[in-house]
Amino acid sequence: MEPQIKNQTSTSRYTAYIPDENGYINYSTAEDKVWNILYGRQIDIVQNYAANAYLSGLYKLELSNTKIPQPVTVSNRLRDITGWEVAPVAALIDFNYFFELLANKRFPAASFIRCMEDLDYLKEPDIFHEIFGHCPMLTEPSFAAFVQEVGKFGATLDKSSQVMLGRLFWFTVEFGLIRENHGLRVYGAGILSSKSESIYSIDSDIPRRVEFNLIEVLRTPYRYDKMQKTYFVIDSYENLYNMVNGKLVNAFKTAQELGMLPNLFEIDKELGTPVGANNTKSVCC
Repeated sequence: MEPQIKNQTSTSRYTAYIPDENGYINYSTAEDKVWNILYGRQIDIVQNYAANAYLSGLYKLELSNTKIPQPVTVSNRLRDITGWEVAPVAALIDFNYFFELLANKRFPAASFIRCMEDLDYLKEPDIFHEIFGHCPMLTEPSFAAFVQEVGKFGATLDKSSQVMLGRLFWFTVEFGLIRENHGLRVYGAGILSSKSESIYSIDSDIPRRVEFNLIEVLRTPYRYDKMQKTYFVIDSYENLYNMVNGKLVNAFKTAQELGMLPNLFEIDKELGTPVGANNTKSVCC
């Protein structure tokens, strides 16, 4: 594991930690306490809302409930299961580096943890979101293959096309739902690491829940700072992988020709455009 942080952006108020020569990060007792609080309140929620693959992965990774897991330790476990590892990064990184890491089966993980003041909501990803939210799903082979496929394709694109691919990542890896025998369940890390959205995504009658359609996903605006208006539902991770494997070039061409779908959110006051439309902010991992 590289003992440095690449592509640190200036948009984060948090400072990324640099692992030592052995890949370890010296987290404080106060930081471990934040992890313990977040883990304690979320672990009961995911039992009722998370996908089977996520719960299985959580068991396999044996994450501590009292201390922040070391990325190097999580990497060792992931590597044995699907060949993936965790790469500590800044909170926000650029698209090129992001997709490059995924293409090489390295999941970018922000190395800091939120402070107590940001316990309920954080605009940027922290290590709780990355390790608790994302890593369990990387133990599922077909899902892990899908994430790598997204990375490989993303590494070949220009900036504007990478923004479009970011929508695919957003509506699957971050905010995806899957239909299981006992009903809809969550596999997206943006939901699984959120106390409120875990429940909202399944129980609320406000959002749309629609069948996954690659073209529609690529054309759908999103907001990173609000509850989602739309969730896309898959039937299996194998189907998700098959729907994108070798099909992204033609899907992009069609989506670009059709243009964006109507924005279900109000216009973002800062950017002047719906986030996820033609926004070129650094990607959240």
